[in-house]
Amino acid sequence: MQTHTEPVEPVRVTVVVGSNREGRFGPVVADWLLNRLESRDDLVAEVVDVADTALPTTFATDADAKAQLATVTPKLASADAFIVLTPEYNHSYPAGLKNLIDWHYTEWQAKPVAFVSYGGVSGGLRAVEHLRQVFAELHATTVRDTVSFHNAGAAFDEGGRPRDPSGPDTAAKVMLGQVVWWGRVLREGRQARPYGG
Repeated sequence: MQTHTEPVEPVRVTVVVGSNREGRFGPVVADWLLNRLESRDDLVAEVVDVADTALPTTFATDADAKAQLATVTPKLASADAFIVLTPEYNHSYPAGLKNLIDWHYTEWQAKPVAFVSYGGVSGGLRAVEHLRQVFAELHATTVRDTVSFHNAGAAFDEGGRPRDPSGPDTAAKVMLGQVVWWGRVLREGRQARPYGG
């Protein structure tokens, strides 16, 4: 007997570009990642770039702070999942990314967070390990597999393409598969029962 299944709505993933340092390498990695996302029909991407987001630096409650948050908060709230793209600064992640994370709370809850990192020898993995602890505190679920670019500047050619794409492409396929699975399951869970963390 043949059964008809309803089409599944794509997972809405917000890609957070976490560096705002002048001369940053993040846009190169972000373009590569977004190209991977565009080739999938089970994911729809939106971007929040810390460099384009003028968030308050203090916990003020004035109108300016609310106006600054109004441009970014809806993009986080409407997401089913997140991919955080981070460099490693001083064995951790950038202050601008921490500021973005800390200005939000419920927007992260009961949603999956994946990581794409880049840096020197460690490839940003120490930043990722710190971020896992932060997102656990925010009741998010971090996916296990990551994409990491070691010695990132040398890993890409002048056109912004990985010199050896097989490793990153394979890692991205695994990671995005986990994002889709967790994104769908947690979305269904939040729809069936509000998260009470």
